[in-house]
Formats: sequence, structure tokens, C-alpha cells
Amino acid sequence: MINKSFVLSVLVLMAAIAIIVLTSQRRVPRVIRTNLEDIPMKINGYAAAEDFFSDAVYKELNADAYVYRHYTNPAGEKVTLYIGYYGTAKGGRTPHNPYACLPSQGWAILDSGVISIPTRYAPGGVTLNYLISEKNNMVKYMLHWYQSAGTKVLDSGLKRNIQRFIGRLVYNRNDGAYIQVSMSRVGSPVKVIPRQLIQFTQAILNLLPEYWPEEE
Repeated sequence: MINKSFVLSVLVLMAAIAIIVLTSQRRVPRVIRTNLEDIPMKINGYAAAEDFFSDAVYKELNADAYVYRHYTNPAGEKVTLYIGYYGTAKGGRTPHNPYACLPSQGWAILDSGVISIPTRYAPGGVTLNYLISEKNNMVKYMLHWYQSAGTKVLDSGLKRNIQRFIGRLVYNRNDGAYIQVSMSRVGSPVKVIPRQLIQFTQAILNLLPEYWPEEE
């Protein structure tokens, strides 16, 4: 008598092989418009100034598009925005990891976790990672996450990989971006993310789908 579990396993394996063959034969799409550079220079009363990395950093990051800006409000508070976008051809992922980068730059991580922020397309909230670190009496508050398909906000590498697999299988596209929003303050650390940082991040989350890169 044929074992039903064995037959099912064989069918699943054959289906998986067929999917892999079909997806491997499709042409990898290329980025035709990055759009991210058109994100407004003025957001929520903050005005931006462009910033740049060294050539060595750009080579290490190896992204298809970047946004690196410092937004400042009339009170002098500064919020830094970084976006590194990777098209499907580059696997939609970044080697950047703040949990490793910050300590290597002398920052001591004091607290980390996740926070939920409601958006226009997800009123119930999307989950972001937060980090609080300290260096030389300076406290850095950071929110960071991965984003895919314009509105898919992902807080972990596992979720990112699942989304990349689904996107490649269904839409022949698995591009993505790493996004980081941060602000620094002098003084003793307070393990609460500043309201101003949350509000600015919410504005970025609402804007990003409108400026998501296009692939062909």
C-alpha cells in the first residue's frame, strides 16, 4: 500500500522544483526610476540638508539608491534620515546592521526593542525596531526597519526573506530598502523614544509608498 505522506511529500517537492525552474527562467527586472530622491525636503516643519558618505562607505553599502539627509526644525532639533534601496538584481537586501555598526563606532547600546506606529495604509500600526545608545554624553535614539513592495514594513530579517520569496514568486520582484531615522540629544539617557522622532517617522512611513522606486 502506498504511503500517503510519502506521495504528498513527493508532490510538494516536485511543485517546489517546478517553481524554482520557472522563476529562474524569468528575466531579473532592473531599476528604471529610483524616485526616493524626490522625497520632500520639508516635512512636518523640518527642512533638510543633503549629506554624503565617503566613497568607501558607498562601495560597502552597494545600494541602487540612497537618501541621506539631516532635517532640522526651527527649534534646532535635528532628525537624520537614511534610506538604502536595493533592487531585485541585488537581492533587495542590505549588509547594514546597526547592532554591529554602532558598537564598532563606540556607541554603547542601552536599550532595544520594537514599537508600533500607525500609518495611512496600516491604521492598526506597523512594527519598527528601536535602539537607544550612548557615546560621550550623547544619546542617540533610532528607529529602523526594512520595507518592500512600497507598503510592506518588516522588522526582522526573517520577515524580509519571506516577503522577498513571495515577491519573487508572484511578482518577479523582490526589491527592498533599509530605512533608519534617528536623533541625538546631550545628557542622561531616557529610555523613551522622543515624540518628535515618532511623529517624523510616521510622516516618512506615509510618504514612502508614493516615492517607491520602479522596476521593469
